[in-house]
Amino acid sequence: MTQPPHDEPTAQSPEELREQIEHTRHELGDTVQALAAKTDVKARAQEKAAEMKEQAAVKAGELKEQAALKAEQVKAKAAEAASRVQDKLPDPVRERAVQAAGQARATTAQGLHKARGNRQLLVAAAAAGTLVWLIRRKKR
Repeated sequence: MTQPPHDEPTAQSPEELREQIEHTRHELGDTVQALAAKTDVKARAQEKAAEMKEQAAVKAGELKEQAALKAEQVKAKAAEAASRVQDKLPDPVRERAVQAAGQARATTAQGLHKARGNRQLLVAAAAAGTLVWLIRRKKR
């Protein structure tokens, strides 16, 4: 055995030998750390879970953008279809539809105004209804 078993040349001085030993120690330490990391199943599983979570978040963002884009496309197509239907409606029918929509809005506004004006009455009626429900429920 005249040749050492590694690729590095033999040290010429004690200082070179110390440096080679220190270098070998660092390499060995790095190798041991790498092996320990590979055998740490819990840490690897956590890393994989974090990676999968990040990928899922990215995919969810992409899907959300795609859904928003599709929603806009559908909305535009619906508006276009409604416009075509309106264009095909005879004028008397269109006028009646506009009047009916206006009357529905007016009726809704009146009901809302009356409800706001009679809040105490509405609250009392709701309380009475709740009491009747509780009494009937208790009797069963």
